[in-house]
Amino acid sequence: MNRIFPIRWRIFSFLFAFGLLEYVQQRGLTVAAEPMMPALHLSQMQIGWVEQAFVLGYALFQFAGGVAGQRWGARWTFVGIGLITVVCIFATVAVPEVFSGTTLFAALCIAQFLMGVAQAPTFPVSTGVFETWFQPRSWALVQGLQTMGLGLGAAVAPPLVAALMVTVGWQQALLWTGLPAIPLVLLWAWYGRNSPREHWAVSAQELAPSADTVAEPVNNRPSKRDLLAILRDRNVLLLTFAYFAMNNVYYLLGNWCFLYLVQVRHFSVIESGWLSAAPMIAAGLGAGAGGFLASALVVRLGARAGLRVLPLLSLAPSGILLLIAVHVSNPYVAVGLLTACYGMIELNEGSFWAAAMNVGRANTMVVGGAMNTGGSVGGVVGIPIVAYLSGHGDWNAAFLVGTGFALASAACWLFIDAGRPVVPASQH
Repeated sequence: MNRIFPIRWRIFSFLFAFGLLEYVQQRGLTVAAEPMMPALHLSQMQIGWVEQAFVLGYALFQFAGGVAGQRWGARWTFVGIGLITVVCIFATVAVPEVFSGTTLFAALCIAQFLMGVAQAPTFPVSTGVFETWFQPRSWALVQGLQTMGLGLGAAVAPPLVAALMVTVGWQQALLWTGLPAIPLVLLWAWYGRNSPREHWAVSAQELAPSADTVAEPVNNRPSKRDLLAILRDRNVLLLTFAYFAMNNVYYLLGNWCFLYLVQVRHFSVIESGWLSAAPMIAAGLGAGAGGFLASALVVRLGARAGLRVLPLLSLAPSGILLLIAVHVSNPYVAVGLLTACYGMIELNEGSFWAAAMNVGRANTMVVGGAMNTGGSVGGVVGIPIVAYLSGHGDWNAAFLVGTGFALASAACWLFIDAGRPVVPASQH
């Protein structure tokens, strides 16, 4: 059985499930916002602040989450992530029964902020697991496949939560997004392990090809000097800024595509709902394909050159597609261009995360946390920029900003050397 479905791929399936479920949970509140506003007497601006509370907690605790993951290990970190998330979802559902008015609004913001804090370590810690369980040639592949799961979660959430709301109401719908996490966490606590050597079911035959996946032991106790060395490293800084710039485009398309189709392209709400799912699906497929291609390029060209190819070939053209999309007259052509743009943007997820793994090595979770801080801040910065410009009817300027960020991200890859790991402070 282990030959058919090796233990490392079973471990991957857990992390794939964690990511997919988290994106369903994150999108659930957005879908439930329409009935929540009249039921709880909240304004659209207040709902926006509740959603922004999650993004803020998620952004602020990326780096700390990576440090915590290295200290505690992936097994127990994911148990904590899952259980705290469930508590926060339950709190979001329950507080309207206890509070109202300003107190209710504050309680919802706190619950969503804490949920963002809880889920912040997910991808930095996943990166450390992939480094330990998989060979370097597969790092971009597994990263791309996990990101594909996020796209699937984002695509599944709107119809799933909407159908549940019609049947059982918005509170029960949100509750059901949290319940599957309980058996997932329990199974992970029983079966998941930090490394192949800790797992009772890994055979000597399967352990052999995993023995060279980590150049040095995981740094379970990164010192302050280690953390400063990571934060000052040129490649870490470049990856962080490049991911910040790319994620401005990611959030632009992921968060605003539906509203753009309604307000500018004049599709109906139902049509926009279906059409706006196309970029999400393209993003998921692009991430999976990009992971496969980046892994093949690393095998052929090495980490330094191989991980540069896709970002340099796809980021700039995706920015140009974004600019063309807002100027074409045919609305369906515009949807096609936006879909292609989102797919090309997500082609690069495997390259970014595999680069973080190659640069981080013993401190992969910390480097992943630093890079994903940049990605999350891309949302924190980008969302209000687009909100301001689109609110004044200047969608063209909003998309032009996205084009600029795509070009800036591509430029960074001219200088990123994923073949040069961070030198720990103790070796300086």
